[in-house]
Amino acid sequence: MMKSVSRRSVLAGGSSLIAAPFVLPGLTSLADAKAPMLGAQRPNHYRFKFGKMEITTINDGAFYLGGPFPIFGTDQFPEDVEELAVANHLPPKRMEIGFSPVIINTGNELILFDTGNGDRRGESAGHLQAAMKIAGFTADQIDIVVLSHFHADHIGGVMAGGKLAFPNARYITGEVESNFWLHPDQEGGRTGNTHKLAMINVKPVADNTTFIKDGATIASGITSLFAPGHTPGHMAFHIESEGKRIFLGADFCNHYVMSLQNPDWHMAFDMEKEQAGQTRRKLLDMLATEKIPFTSYHMPFPAVGYVEKKDDGFVYVPASYQLNL
Repeated sequence: MMKSVSRRSVLAGGSSLIAAPFVLPGLTSLADAKAPMLGAQRPNHYRFKFGKMEITTINDGAFYLGGPFPIFGTDQFPEDVEELAVANHLPPKRMEIGFSPVIINTGNELILFDTGNGDRRGESAGHLQAAMKIAGFTADQIDIVVLSHFHADHIGGVMAGGKLAFPNARYITGEVESNFWLHPDQEGGRTGNTHKLAMINVKPVADNTTFIKDGATIASGITSLFAPGHTPGHMAFHIESEGKRIFLGADFCNHYVMSLQNPDWHMAFDMEKEQAGQTRRKLLDMLATEKIPFTSYHMPFPAVGYVEKKDDGFVYVPASYQLNL
């Protein structure tokens, strides 16, 4: 008969068991086992239920560049910007800027907000189409493409290989934004490159585009909000379903530390810097006061979180499991 073994005796002998790992004869020991390095890997999408809707954020990739100064805090001393980065556990002279288009399934329509970088920006970005497939979507399922504004990382994926990337979609974008970027006055200078890309990617779909103003209904429960400064006609969006609210901010904030903790700091890619700061502060105050979750294009992936007030600014609180329940 097997002798009974008490818990105390097992614990007492545990050290000897740990000291002498069991290895079957003829098998390589664990110390000798090797596996190849697989390289860095990122999640490519995040999906959550939102009332009657499903919301999916898609990882289009990222750029790696010097910063945060002089991209953020262009009106500040470099050392102050670097100090803020270090205080938030970030490198002072190197940064990542990610891109997160959003797909909303309303139950009636599949809506894509912004199209990523497309096939023009190398290997680190432009992954929307591949990521969509992994997330369970095909390009021909998209019913509506909404363009928050015309910067290249938002309209770059409208075309793919010279053809419409989303062949069955109709388009929605801001009237002010379109009138600005498609106008011949923008052909040269700092606006020239964006004008050229808009003429190639957006102009061809103009006949299939609805040009909207502030407060326009995109679909049931989705409303536009004029949020200028980053560009002249930049748009954000309120989303509501079954009493729940979430805010889609596009580029009203471009960094989860720099843009929130110091919303008045100038940012290089904001065309009207004072106006952009005013828009940021107003919308961040709304999100913090009303405790509304938000998704924004350049927040750390999966680009969903909350805002809290702190001192004269705000802090970003990444969503954990709240939206999974």
